[in-house]
Amino acid sequence: MSVLSIAPVRTTEQFEQLREAPAALRPWVTGIGRIPFLDDLTEPFTHIPQAVTTVVVRAERSGRRDVVVVGPRTRATYKRAEESAACQRLRLAPAAVRPLLGVAAVELTDRVRPLADFPGPLAGFEDQLLHSTPDQAVRILEYALPQALSDDADHRAHRRLLDAATAVLTARSIPVPEVAARLAVSERQLRTLFATGIGLSPKQFARIGRLHRVLADPTAAPLATTAATHGYYDQSHMTAEFRTLMGTAPSAYFRGALPASTPCATELRS
Repeated sequence: MSVLSIAPVRTTEQFEQLREAPAALRPWVTGIGRIPFLDDLTEPFTHIPQAVTTVVVRAERSGRRDVVVVGPRTRATYKRAEESAACQRLRLAPAAVRPLLGVAAVELTDRVRPLADFPGPLAGFEDQLLHSTPDQAVRILEYALPQALSDDADHRAHRRLLDAATAVLTARSIPVPEVAARLAVSERQLRTLFATGIGLSPKQFARIGRLHRVLADPTAAPLATTAATHGYYDQSHMTAEFRTLMGTAPSAYFRGALPASTPCATELRS
């Protein structure tokens, strides 16, 4: 019987110090993460799929800095760092992408773009993000960003619907039609909300959430047991979805047999 053989796999989340956003920013930013300078660059980093758009302020030891927007990721990437860098990551809230960046979240899926490219008000803070300390940048945004935004009734309604839908889909596996029925919206409306506010379909969002539950709770249980625990139809279903999202089978991933890595700069400067 196949079981998960667990080996260390380095992910960026393991090194991230995550804290809650200040109250004034919470309609727009769900969390602020910091990754310090790391000296051990011999092992690659795994960037697991994420159902969130993130603004990344990256500072290299050489002094070079940049600010990019990383859209939701539907596939894992495996990166090797060529130079130590510290990052601050602002995780944008559901429904916040268009008000902050001026585009629908679906336009960012699996893409990385400089913050300066966007027409939304957040791009106007690029200089402050580049030339302030992380704490100073948060204070600037906390004070000035809400004044540059309009938290209108439509945005609040969309945010409430997305918050409710994502809470249900994050907690457990549930069919998308049932989610739509619970929220008293059509499936088409729900898909549009997700595309605009998150950049994924509800089904993609649920798949990534289920993957996170597997990655957060690897055990030496048989693969069939792991699949049942996390809501897959069977072991084959879990293996197929895991391979699609992570680029390798769960048994290979958890023993540290990862796909070939590419330089970090390829992702952040493309």
